[in-house]
Amino acid sequence: MRIRTSAAALAATVALPFGAAQATDLEVTHWWTSGGEAAAVAEFAKAFDATGNKWVDGAIAGAGDTARPIMVSRITGGDPMGATQFNHGRQAEELVASGLMRDLDSVAEAEHWRDVVNPPSLLDSCTLDGHIYCIPVNIHSWQWLWLSNQAFADAGVPVPSNWTEFVTAAPALEKAGKVALAVGQQSWQMSGVFNQLLLGLGGKDLYLAVYDQKDAEIAGGADVAKIFAALGDARAISKGSNVQNWNEATAMVISGKAGGQIMGDWAQGEFQVAGKTAGTDYACLPGLGEAQFITTGGDAFYFPKLEDPEKSKAQEVLAEVMLSPETQVAFNLKKGSLPVRGDIDLSAANDCMKKGLEILKAGNVLKSTDELISPDTTTQINDLMSEFFSSTMTPADAQTRFAALIESAD
Repeated sequence: MRIRTSAAALAATVALPFGAAQATDLEVTHWWTSGGEAAAVAEFAKAFDATGNKWVDGAIAGAGDTARPIMVSRITGGDPMGATQFNHGRQAEELVASGLMRDLDSVAEAEHWRDVVNPPSLLDSCTLDGHIYCIPVNIHSWQWLWLSNQAFADAGVPVPSNWTEFVTAAPALEKAGKVALAVGQQSWQMSGVFNQLLLGLGGKDLYLAVYDQKDAEIAGGADVAKIFAALGDARAISKGSNVQNWNEATAMVISGKAGGQIMGDWAQGEFQVAGKTAGTDYACLPGLGEAQFITTGGDAFYFPKLEDPEKSKAQEVLAEVMLSPETQVAFNLKKGSLPVRGDIDLSAANDCMKKGLEILKAGNVLKSTDELISPDTTTQINDLMSEFFSSTMTPADAQTRFAALIESAD
């Protein structure tokens, strides 16, 4: 089915059930502030405004690690926003358990979310005690190695087809004055590198043994030791990438200053804003060109309980808008992510997005770490990886500490 976006049509299908009298301002907090992210979130705002309501943008700079504590503090402190972004998974469990978030059961039933959200695990991650508390808006997979075709041409070596070839090409890139691997100096980015090496080089069973089964013996064993050795390679070839934010590291790849970056598919939005074409200006390797799996991480919106009945009704309108076919197409094409609906046409997708869609269609998807481990465990692993990248800690010592974290993980 071909989907065509139309603000007028969207207004007719979404606004009418609630009536113009219900229109109101609704503050929405999120951490989408890069160029590609801003272009994507503008599609949500445009669609919501078309209903007669008003999207009040509450962007918080600094990515999720910075934004989430602010969002949580506002909700627990009695100053809730109308809707807020989290990653779907376990990040809002305590807020839900404390009775601070409203369920979306009536909207989900009316809009048949159970029939259209694909894979079903996305909606399961929004469900607690049988009630749906969030709406997943995309599938963001972390498992990508983004490559600058210009950087490899300048270095006189072919564009790699997998991680092993990438590491082998690193000396040529460095000789040409490039940083081989761009990594921003934030702990979550460094954990991301490790997690993608774990799945890409170690495979599905090893990834699940560590993060789903939380097997500390395997986490401290020989197979994971190989992953930490590869992490040591990543640390060595990332020297010189002295940027802070992920999109700054992406910009190094876009400009040809760096050979590649391990980052989620949200990086694709930056390439689009820069006018770069997949397959011509840059290449993308899902699963680092090794294991062809992606995780079903991504973004979801939660809705705090509000006393104002008009704003509560506007929350329901926003939930409908975000999961409508039209908005799913417009948002995800700019975000670089995959849609959560399995019934929409994405013929306009570029080469990289099509690779992700093929993996999704094949069913080669796994739960993300956000869905498998608690925020506390995530923070501890982030801290470990940050220390590893900024020090001379040996891979063996890092693995010993990692295995201990997995043993105590919840």
